[in-house]
Amino acid sequence: MRKEWNGKRYHSLNYFLRNKFNEKIYKISLDGGFTCPNRDGKVAKGGCTFCSARGSGDYAGSRILSINEQFNDRKKMMEKKWKDGKYIAYFQAYTNTYAPVEELRQKYEEAIKQENVVALSIATRPDCLDDDVVDLLEEISKKTYLWVELGLQTINDESARNFNRGYDFKVFEEGIKKLQDRNIEVVVHTIFGLPGETKEDMLKTVDYVAHSGAQGIKFHLLHLMSGTQMVKQYESGELKLLSQEDYIDLICKGIAMIPQDMVVHRLTGDAPRESLIGPMWSLKKWEVLNAIDKALVDNDIYQGKNYIEK
Repeated sequence: MRKEWNGKRYHSLNYFLRNKFNEKIYKISLDGGFTCPNRDGKVAKGGCTFCSARGSGDYAGSRILSINEQFNDRKKMMEKKWKDGKYIAYFQAYTNTYAPVEELRQKYEEAIKQENVVALSIATRPDCLDDDVVDLLEEISKKTYLWVELGLQTINDESARNFNRGYDFKVFEEGIKKLQDRNIEVVVHTIFGLPGETKEDMLKTVDYVAHSGAQGIKFHLLHLMSGTQMVKQYESGELKLLSQEDYIDLICKGIAMIPQDMVVHRLTGDAPRESLIGPMWSLKKWEVLNAIDKALVDNDIYQGKNYIEK
């Protein structure tokens, strides 16, 4: 049965948060000063080949500042656009469970104590969920609304090795189960456009996420940025960037595949204009989002239309 979420044909994060908190909620992106196990040599060197120098935290606060200082700095920027609302403290850059537990506790606690913070979001890797870390996440989840964002990107291990993810799919399955066993909500990141992947490969990843028990999904477009290792693959012809038409087609198919209670946290990503090599059409974010909305209507697609329980 067709459903709409405040005029949208998908269950957006904005819709979900407004219904949960009865007001507008904004994300404050933070840099906890962490690194990543496939950057520091524990797993590998160099990081994922698409990842920027800032560990996908290009819009986060500055790591030379305290969590409190970062929060207030980013909050002032938000208040220039929007005067009212409350906040999610979002640990975005690098791997935000990759540190001693006491350091993690101090930074998480500092974040959730900021004025008008109603939730905490922590982006990490499934291979950085030691038992003491999961204990801490469970503890924090009893103090504030929490979700953990796991970078899957693809279920295809060959593709993952190609971009130096540093763990196999089975590790992801183990990690998400650890969180779910503690009733910790999970948001899964996927990427469309990875080198060597077909549309069928990309949609197989969506199908897995749809049946994973995760509460949310982030659809990302692969952005090729200067200074990343993936540029070499692009220059050698191993990587072909997605067209806007192909990306919209994939998003529409993906939306139809996921259950209606899954929250869509993102339909496309952002990359700094000054470092973006392509796709350049992605810079017109609102045009892309509007084109997705139009394609959903034109093709009578809505979230859950093709979802099949297993």
